[in-house]
Amino acid sequence: MAGVRSDKARDAGDGYDGGWVAHPDLVPIAMEAFVKVLGDKPNQIAKQRDDVQVEGKNLLDFQPEAPITEAGLRNNINVGIHYLGAWLTGNGCVPIHNLMEDAATAEISRSQVWQWIRSPKGVLADGRKVTAELVREYTKIELDNVKRSVGGDTAPYERAAVIFEKMSTSEDFTAFLTLPLYEEI
Repeated sequence: MAGVRSDKARDAGDGYDGGWVAHPDLVPIAMEAFVKVLGDKPNQIAKQRDDVQVEGKNLLDFQPEAPITEAGLRNNINVGIHYLGAWLTGNGCVPIHNLMEDAATAEISRSQVWQWIRSPKGVLADGRKVTAELVREYTKIELDNVKRSVGGDTAPYERAAVIFEKMSTSEDFTAFLTLPLYEEI
């Protein structure tokens, strides 16, 4: 609950007018954060950032805000495998590591891994370059971790690991993570 409260307070403080929650019981927590910032105003349209001028070249200028850690890389791989495996079993919104995740989270995980492999700035805090080989190594480890956490039939997660690894390491960037999954169902 503290995590949801913190996330919604940040969202409201950043100028959002509302937010998504994973369960109806979380609506009061979200509402509290937004009412605190919005009061009786319908929106925050007046909260503009004229100091921010974004162009296409800015979106391609990869500047990690914090060091890329082994734990962060492994978490992206773990979440990607976990979500894709759940998707293959028919679940589009899945609790992973105490957070409710959907395709957007898995897409961010895959995109970051793909980008880190290709960018000269894709270097772990310990100095190792993120490579396709390193991703393949951690995919095996994280698949084992996911299989232990979900139990039961793990075949969908094994297939998910193959798909996540391929999409993260291939030269071409597939437009959306779930596209290859439709061939599986």
